Amino acid sequence: HGAQAARPTALPAALCWRINHLAAYLKLRAALGDSPQDVAIVGAGLIGSELANDLALGGHRVTLLDVQAAPLARWPAEQAGAPLLEAWKDLPIRFVGGVQVTQLERVAGRYRLSTGCGQRFAADQVIASAGLQTPTRLAHSAGLAWHNGIAVEAATLRTSDERIHALGDCIAVNGQASRFIEPIARQARAIAAALCGAPPAPYAPRAAVVRVKTTSR
Repeated sequence: HGAQAARPTALPAALCWRINHLAAYLKLRAALGDSPQDVAIVGAGLIGSELANDLALGGHRVTLLDVQAAPLARWPAEQAGAPLLEAWKDLPIRFVGGVQVTQLERVAGRYRLSTGCGQRFAADQVIASAGLQTPTRLAHSAGLAWHNGIAVEAATLRTSDERIHALGDCIAVNGQASRFIEPIARQARAIAAALCGAPPAPYAPRAAVVRVKTTSR
């Protein structure tokens, strides 16, 4: 059943957008309208950076905030963050790293974000882009073991209930969530082999090759 966009506790749900599917993105674009807007994005990972790029190309002014010193901090800066900042030089994107957002409030018809170091940023729209989290409801209601996702055996993707297998970004292998598209076909082969009594096709987690989908780079 997938995952959903996480929301930092400092960002009230009623005051920020969480974009993890097309319907939410279309609602955001409708709210932005046709005139340039000031957009603050909290989180400069893959989704935050891609949204910043797309919105800036659409004429909006973007402030991108992150606790890390560079965007895409999960990858070495010389491989991802630094080239991305270079590609953004001519776009209306302001990246501010090393800041922790502590408050989001509505002030005089706009939004104001405050950080732990005393900085403040104003915006017309705010997007929370702080990664993904797997909802617990389905797993707990089915009595399945949980470890940062639906816990599955690495090779067969069987859950704690031998009758149930799971795949995709709702699962976790040894506590490590599976967040990308590439593993899904390999996961499906492992499950199909187990269900059909075919020779085993063990699933082996491996580092995903991720393409940063920003047209400016």
